[in-house]
Amino acid sequence: MSKSDIEKAWLNESQDNIVLFRPHIPSRAIEYVSQVLTTRWIGQGPKVDDFENRFNTLINSEAGIAVGSGTDALHLAYLLAGIGPGDEVITPVFTCTATNIPLLYLGAKPVFTDIQETTMNMDPTDIEHRITSNTKAISCVHYGGLPCDMDEIHAIAKKYNLPVIEDAAHAVGAKYKERAIGEISDYTMFSFQAIKHITTGDGGYLALKNPNELEKAKQLRWFGIDRNAKNKGIWDNDITEVGYKYQMTDISAAMGLAALEEWNETFSLRQALFSRYCTNLRGNSDLTIVGDGLTDRVHGAWMMTIMVDAPEQLQKKLLTNRIESNQVHFRNDRYSIFGGRKNDLPMMDKLESRYLVIPLHTHMTIEDVDRVCEVIQSGW
Repeated sequence: MSKSDIEKAWLNESQDNIVLFRPHIPSRAIEYVSQVLTTRWIGQGPKVDDFENRFNTLINSEAGIAVGSGTDALHLAYLLAGIGPGDEVITPVFTCTATNIPLLYLGAKPVFTDIQETTMNMDPTDIEHRITSNTKAISCVHYGGLPCDMDEIHAIAKKYNLPVIEDAAHAVGAKYKERAIGEISDYTMFSFQAIKHITTGDGGYLALKNPNELEKAKQLRWFGIDRNAKNKGIWDNDITEVGYKYQMTDISAAMGLAALEEWNETFSLRQALFSRYCTNLRGNSDLTIVGDGLTDRVHGAWMMTIMVDAPEQLQKKLLTNRIESNQVHFRNDRYSIFGGRKNDLPMMDKLESRYLVIPLHTHMTIEDVDRVCEVIQSGW
């Protein structure tokens, strides 16, 4: 079967295809969205408030705001952290570009660290020597849902009096040493984009360690306006700094509320699928499971990533068996906007041609995982 034949076959959306990602639409989402469409609130309204309260409980956060995307949330986090033109932020080279592009909005400079071989997360041992007088914050990413080494990162941050910003786009439900991701650092971003654990169509969340920053965050989210004062009919309130149109809508929040109702079942299934992959593949000497075997943290189980030699050959074999796979994220220094490729990231250099993401989503069953593993175990 040629590559073009395979691609044509995928267009037919056959029921026996196992796709890499698929949105999880909660059973009551359509009902809840339909209810919102009959009310006077389809923009930001009471459903957003309700969703914020319930999501704060899930992640054990003091305070937070729902926004239009995870990228919005990161931009607001960087603003609240006081990052501006000429500032530097320590950040991993391996992540979605959305982690680092908001720094460019602000005229700041991402300073890339190398990654760990076993987790593909930021390597804490590569942070301190990159800190300069211009360093304003440390931004870490929980790749695939696996928490970073937060104790080590926070120890460095405390030494240099730097805020820590977590990109937890993959990590709803994850824990580090019994603490929920969302309650540990100064700022934590979550994503509700189409294929994340929880989807609101698109959306995001910014959890705040300091609840005193909540009102400023809300104003930055909505044009710099004190929305509470405006809704009370006080029309002469001032705008003292530039804000944005980053709010979540009640339509999106309705989807999020439906997702939270069945969160335990959703997360349990994802963890079961991840665990089955590990059980089936752990003994294969031709591959390594990224993030396997760490007992001091709970994996968010958003992505399943393996390390193999010649991943393109395995990808082709999986595709001929109607199983999708890919490299989802890439080293950010490959993109011109970040100034070009760096020559001091040896582990990223080693791993960039070895990782492959295989399917993990709520439309899969344990039997689907077994099928994927059977193909992998037969060699490539």
